[in-house]
This record gives sequence, structure tokens and C-alpha cells, in this order.
Amino acid sequence: MTLRINPTREPASGVCDCCQTPFERVNGFVNDDDGICGIYYASCYHHNGMHEAWIDVIMDDAWDQEHPATHPGPDRVTFGCRVGPVEGRPAPACSLVTGAEVAPDDPLYGRKLTREHALAHPWLPGYWAVVDHILEHDQTVNRHLYGAH
Repeated sequence: MTLRINPTREPASGVCDCCQTPFERVNGFVNDDDGICGIYYASCYHHNGMHEAWIDVIMDDAWDQEHPATHPGPDRVTFGCRVGPVEGRPAPACSLVTGAEVAPDDPLYGRKLTREHALAHPWLPGYWAVVDHILEHDQTVNRHLYGAH
């Protein structure tokens, strides 16, 4: 399976509600050979001097290629992770969290998986493949986590 980020990704910036520091956010589609593989939202923060990213990926086994956001399939789910410093690790690490936890409840997200539900979900390997692709190929996320600080 070949993954690619759709070039119509949408970067934005804002100010964190909890600490008033600037952040960058990007969302877009990750496609595979069959079309849409996932919709992702990556938020890049500088909390307490740490570079971290929170990545939510919406996955569905019945994508409506014409209207993916407004026509969810019955199995649609959202996975989430935090990527950043972890004690005892020299490089940023990924930790599962509740998907789209701070986003409003909306059919776009389907079922927001908790860490426990995500660990048991059969699509978890696909989620990690998408996250790896985002970390390597989304210029905003890659620069934030691995670029010169």
C-alpha cells in the first residue's frame, strides 16, 4: 500500500487556550491506492518549551469519495496520539490518546476511540502507518518535531 498526503492540506495557526502560546495546525487527506485512507488533524504545540504534536486520524471502511466529511460509513472511527518527548527516550515517541477528544461531537469523527478501544481495534496497524507517513511527509509536523529548534 502506497500512502500519500493530498496536496490540498490546510495549514492554520492559532493560540492555545490553556497556555496562550502560538500553535500550528494542519489537516488534510491521506490517500492510498484506492483513494481516501484517512482524514487527519495534526496540532503542533510548544507546551512548557516542549515540541509536541497531537494527531487525530479519521478512518472509515466505506469512504464516500465525493463527500467524505458528510457521509460517514457505519464503522467510522477516530484514533488519536500525542507525539513528543517521553522520559528516557532520546527522540519523540507516540502515545495513544482518545481520538479527537477536544473536538465537538460530530458525525465526521464517527466513534472517538479511547486508548483502550484503540489498542483492541483491528485498524490500529493502519492508523500507525498513517501516523508514520504524516511524521515523515507532512512538512509542518516534521519541521515542528524534528527540525532545528
